[in-house]
Amino acid sequence: MKPLTENEIRASFVNTSRREAKQASLPPDLENLDWETLDVLGWVDRSNPQRAYAVVPVDDAPVGFVLRASERTRKASTMCAWCEDVFATSEVSLFVARRAGAAGREGNSLGTLVHADFRCSAHVRRLPNSMEGGLDPLALVERRVEELRARSSAFARRVRDGS
Repeated sequence: MKPLTENEIRASFVNTSRREAKQASLPPDLENLDWETLDVLGWVDRSNPQRAYAVVPVDDAPVGFVLRASERTRKASTMCAWCEDVFATSEVSLFVARRAGAAGREGNSLGTLVHADFRCSAHVRRLPNSMEGGLDPLALVERRVEELRARSSAFARRVRDGS
């Protein structure tokens, strides 16, 4: 992921007003992020843990959006829809994003199951264990990274385009 400044992050939000984007919390320790190992930048608002933010590259441009965490009604193992890690399944939550534009103003939203800490980039870079088959480990990691990028950018595109 290309390194982003505070202004670039705020300007990337597609499903907020300018005032909401200006007031949005930013990721902690923004200056020290390892951008080379990030495919998705996501964080939870420290002042309101029900609100989260994500910025995803779509066609070489950052697309940011605000998410709302749903109330957890049960403790269950669930696979993240973005990284599809079959081992890290305990801290996955349903997040809902209001769609951009007229669709969002009409109340339309889009939901997805994502790791509550947004560490999908780290999950896909995990070296495979013996249960994951005899594939070339680096090729498997590379495939996981590409699939995370494809799934997260598809979600961001749907939020941005209102469809």
